[in-house]
Amino acid sequence: MTDDAAPDGDDTTTLTLEAFADTIVPGEKRGPDDVAIAGAAPGPGAVQAGALELLGMFAPGISEALDGYAQGVNEHALGYARERGLDLDAALPPFVALSYADRAALVRTLTTPGHPEKDFWVLLALFCNMAYDTAAHMHTTDALAAGHPGLTAMGFMPPDADGLWRFGAFSYGRELASIHPDTTSTGSPS
Repeated sequence: MTDDAAPDGDDTTTLTLEAFADTIVPGEKRGPDDVAIAGAAPGPGAVQAGALELLGMFAPGISEALDGYAQGVNEHALGYARERGLDLDAALPPFVALSYADRAALVRTLTTPGHPEKDFWVLLALFCNMAYDTAAHMHTTDALAAGHPGLTAMGFMPPDADGLWRFGAFSYGRELASIHPDTTSTGSPS
């Protein structure tokens, strides 16, 4: 993996990580041949929101481990399938071959308190969710201009015409605290 780049092509790592991200924040299939996204929810999910781009960036600190994550969840998927007598499509990575319900059950097991690998899987899930909730891999104004699915779904307000956010209306419908008397016109404390 190179720094700041999502996995290339539709290789095992890419398909597996897309399936994992889709399990965390499900979305609709990108097309009829999409095997990574299960189509468990309407609208775009974590994959369309840029989860793989975020995972591939240097900043989260896991880009070099993505092949290992994919290999690990695929090994767990094989064990999960064996325990339940499931026949998996051999043409697909094992985690991708699971149904959405089985993917979710496996991820729930991996992220359950007490699981010896919980911290690793929670970290991966956190970044998949972060791509949807915050567009952490993009500048916020660029994400909003592109119609980022997570920010759009949450109703994240665009900046004022000058590119600054001022939030003239209180998000809770009321002022929660008075502005400190030493606050400057730019919002900085003096």
